[in-house]
Amino acid sequence: MISPFGIGRRALLAASTALFLASTAIVSPTGAAADEPVRGGVLRIATLGLDTADPHRHTGSIGVQQVYVEALTSIAPDGSAVPWLAESFDVSDDGLSYTFRIRDGVTFHNGDRLTAEEVRANFERVRQNVEGGWLASAMQFTETFEAPDESTFVVTMNAPYAPFLNLISELWILSPNSPGWDETITQPIGTGPFTFGEWTPNVSLMAPAFEGYWDGDRPYLDAVEFDLHDGADQSLALRSGDLHIGRVSRDQLPMVEADGNIAIQNLKDTTWFFWSFNNRSPNPPLDNVRVREAITYALNKSAYMDFIAGEQGIVTNQMVIPGNFHFDEALHEGDAHAAPNLELARQILEEEGVDPSAVTLQVVSWQRPYAEVAVQMVRELGFEIEHAALDDLGAQQRLGQYDWDLAPMASGPRADVFLRFVRMMSDGPNPVLWGGVQDEEYDRLVSAAVAEADPERRRQHYLDAWQMVMDNYWTVVTGHAPTLFGVRNEVQGFEFGFTFGPHYAGGGLAHAWLAE
Repeated sequence: MISPFGIGRRALLAASTALFLASTAIVSPTGAAADEPVRGGVLRIATLGLDTADPHRHTGSIGVQQVYVEALTSIAPDGSAVPWLAESFDVSDDGLSYTFRIRDGVTFHNGDRLTAEEVRANFERVRQNVEGGWLASAMQFTETFEAPDESTFVVTMNAPYAPFLNLISELWILSPNSPGWDETITQPIGTGPFTFGEWTPNVSLMAPAFEGYWDGDRPYLDAVEFDLHDGADQSLALRSGDLHIGRVSRDQLPMVEADGNIAIQNLKDTTWFFWSFNNRSPNPPLDNVRVREAITYALNKSAYMDFIAGEQGIVTNQMVIPGNFHFDEALHEGDAHAAPNLELARQILEEEGVDPSAVTLQVVSWQRPYAEVAVQMVRELGFEIEHAALDDLGAQQRLGQYDWDLAPMASGPRADVFLRFVRMMSDGPNPVLWGGVQDEEYDRLVSAAVAEADPERRRQHYLDAWQMVMDNYWTVVTGHAPTLFGVRNEVQGFEFGFTFGPHYAGGGLAHAWLAE
């Protein structure tokens, strides 16, 4: 990713944004030019759940909120930050000042006009009132928020913070008149192409179109209905037409691909799969790093990723894939666990005085088939295992108790690689999937990375931090897979972006329409 520091940033942004917007012309699922958009209809979609009505307090549910709230920046399909509610932005050479030009003609869903003052109020709310969460680390680097006029918003930093532009793509701008603003927002009033309508948690959200949306004559749809059921098989609903867009797992893929009414799309970033040990309160003998190492030798990464993603699976020991700026080829080639080694695993356990048959491991996971595959691999060493496969909320709650040993999990695309590293920081958001790591040296390395203006030096800090993760066996990466979705052919003009967000600058649900 291009560093946000340096001369000529505004000119670079203008050129790259124009190129990006030009690449988002409406196309049909087959790639042919689409007809004129048809207005009306309700598009039914299932991606992720929605854990709160307060967009500033979410714990990772980013597959719904962007349709009714927007941010100053957006993540382009190539992973870079581009202007959104900000018409443009400029970064000082030292990385200590960010100046945003607020887009003219934007109104909130209640009719109020967006100005720099509303933006300032949102940044202040996140910094002052929202503890933890995705933006807590970023807010620690901010010094002042100023709105010198209605169109200009300035952020002054106390130190350089490289991922800032990417991270604030999830600092969504709401009207300060949103009910619950001073505590927890219950009815978010945003600027998006759709509004926050009727929400039944874990069931559905109906999001009616906003007639006063700022981007031309969009949206074309009357509404978007989100299916929020967790873990439901979406292939049948896709094939029957009950869903227009839904997730497709590998075992569903052949059946869905064979349906001539459905095209397959994927997010531009990958989901990474891993298993984590309990790092916050490890039970013996897993408080011994050599025992963790032995258990990891039971992991057959190739078989595991083949089960998850088939030929599309990528086996590696890193949280990014080959081709990513932060990927290290030498680290990849030197993976000691690229292939299983049960003989060595048993030797290490014997050396450490561990009799697997006398140990019962507590495994916690989501209700995903791949978790059972991980369990069977560990059983090969002779351990007894009690496996709790839970829904999303149940798994999060159980993991937060730190009374378990091993958790085979996965995490989807994020706006910046920092959002993967931060999950293992001592004050990181929602750290339970990574076993609640608390280590001062790791914190120092990640903090040094985000404060480093030079991309190569920043990359090295991240690699040093990742080496600590591997050496301590806090989390073991098995590989990556694309997140696949089925999109029915009647859906026109829609393409997924870099993350789960279904609406982004130049694309997404604001551009979608239903062919007759």
